[in-house]
Amino acid sequence: MADIIAEILKELPSEAKVSDTYFEGANIIIYTTSKDFFLNKGDTIRKVVQKVKKRIELRPDPSLCMEIEKAEKEIKKLAPKDAVVTNVIFDPQRSIVMIEAEKPGSVIGKQGEILREIKEKTLWVPVVIRTPIIKSQIIENIRSVLYQNNDYRKKFLNKVGHSIYGAKSDKKKEDWIRVSMLGAGRQVGRSCILLQTNESNVLLDCGINPGIDAGPGSYPLLDAPEFKLSDLDAVILSHAHMDHCGFIPFLYKMGFRGPVYATKPTRDISALSSLDAIGVSFKQAKKNLFEIQDVKEMVKHTITLDWEEVTDITPDIRMTFYNSGHILGSSMTHLNIGNGAHNFLYTADMKYLDTRVLNKAHTKFPRLETLMIESTYGNKESVLGSREQAEEDLVKIIEDTRKNKGKTLIPVLGVGRAQELLLVLEAAMREGKIKKMPIYVQGMVWDITAIHTAYPDFLNKDLRRMIYHKDENPFLSDVFKKVGSRKEQEKIMENEEPCIILATAGMLNAGASLEYFKKMAGNARNSLVMVTYQGQGTLGRRIQDGERKIIFTDEGRASEVEIKMGIHSITDFTGHAGRNELMNFVKDLSPRPKKVIVQHGESSRCLDLASSMHKSYRLETTCPKNLENVRLR
Repeated sequence: MADIIAEILKELPSEAKVSDTYFEGANIIIYTTSKDFFLNKGDTIRKVVQKVKKRIELRPDPSLCMEIEKAEKEIKKLAPKDAVVTNVIFDPQRSIVMIEAEKPGSVIGKQGEILREIKEKTLWVPVVIRTPIIKSQIIENIRSVLYQNNDYRKKFLNKVGHSIYGAKSDKKKEDWIRVSMLGAGRQVGRSCILLQTNESNVLLDCGINPGIDAGPGSYPLLDAPEFKLSDLDAVILSHAHMDHCGFIPFLYKMGFRGPVYATKPTRDISALSSLDAIGVSFKQAKKNLFEIQDVKEMVKHTITLDWEEVTDITPDIRMTFYNSGHILGSSMTHLNIGNGAHNFLYTADMKYLDTRVLNKAHTKFPRLETLMIESTYGNKESVLGSREQAEEDLVKIIEDTRKNKGKTLIPVLGVGRAQELLLVLEAAMREGKIKKMPIYVQGMVWDITAIHTAYPDFLNKDLRRMIYHKDENPFLSDVFKKVGSRKEQEKIMENEEPCIILATAGMLNAGASLEYFKKMAGNARNSLVMVTYQGQGTLGRRIQDGERKIIFTDEGRASEVEIKMGIHSITDFTGHAGRNELMNFVKDLSPRPKKVIVQHGESSRCLDLASSMHKSYRLETTCPKNLENVRLR
């Protein structure tokens, strides 16, 4: 493996006319100056792939590619009109052209015939992507950052490949594997797990604690003796909630320049969430952990993968993402360590139930020795009710509030619960269960909903089908009203008509939901519906626990708000697995692991779940605290 490129080149005939070779992460790119080899020798490359067991892609040398202006005209001429090509973006560094269309299938053609014709006529490698149904500024900005840094990205990905395929260490040490809890050990918040071997150092998530504004409890414990930023090979990001992704831009601020592995939706939403955090800090006159440039660095260094796409990430770790069922793009991470010596699954946040947006978490794996599982709702008392009952309860609260001539505030996380609720509310109004009224969607929720329409392949098949047909797309319903400014928020409050408001943040600790709450709390006609987990220390948890007089400090002045609005909690909408789901998930796992590490839950919930899994399934279980480590091998 020390010289994988040399091994591949030996297998290629002289007619291949190889002009250059590059790594794109774990992928190996071969450039050829031969038009015939590029167009007609796919079988030769497939044979080499079967031999070396690595992903190889053949591309034309940039000198072969048609001039950009001519190629764009040719592509638009070849693409059928019903495809509605909205953009053609060239990446000359990599000989790739991105064709954005409303109907990608029309550009591809029957059995790929149109795509092949584009390739033959232009000698570019065409990649077709779907035009988002709802325009997303964040997607456009991310693509802009990537294209503006084409040259840097090419060098960066090549460097990552050299690290992956570099010679293994000559150290004569026993192979070992351990995980250290740098966050989320018997707590919810600041998820951060360091996985180490004698060859590799990898972080699984790196988030903040949204329930704590500042101080050492807010951030992962990166001052642990096991962790050195200079030794970090990669970060694996499971999903885009701030307690999992919120500290990653800070790593780049401190000089990290290695890769972050994530799905495309996770990359986009985590960038949006990080930018939103900067905006919230600015509005609150607080200094943020990181700046816009640090978020750009995170985007520049992110390597995106699809579910079930296998890739090497270090010399001794191979990774595969699987659907976790939690939010758009959320993933469980399966790590094959030491050429199969140990197989580890990190669920991160997961849901083992089909919802209106997503399919339930994956359970079939090639091999599995150790499972690390969340326990947000892991105790015996956290048995969730049915989604059907939750929807009925929500409809009743909203209808009762409407009859009272009040407004309903639903604080949500920008991604996941928000989109589930939008679908529930749209269906209820369409079916006459709720009288039609405006559903105001705060800006970030709207942006993330747009991202959902850009990546339908990550959604369940029913929602995917509806998104493909504009006239059936529930996210395009006229009941949804985008709110983009404070002035618009004030108008909603001044208007006495009943309405529904979905706004971030879900724990009422910041953002638009907090501003709405301050203005709505004193009116008994209004209702507050909490549908997300409320972390310890957050305003949402304090209200859930019965606090009814809240003191706020604005610009040095204290004011008291007495809560008179109706308070409701519906935990059954949660994107986390409830107690029964967690137990069933482990029961259904194939193969069954030998060891289970329980984390991401309050201490009593971790211990309760670990005890039950040990008794029910005769598994070795452990619940490490923060700064404790577990030896896997």
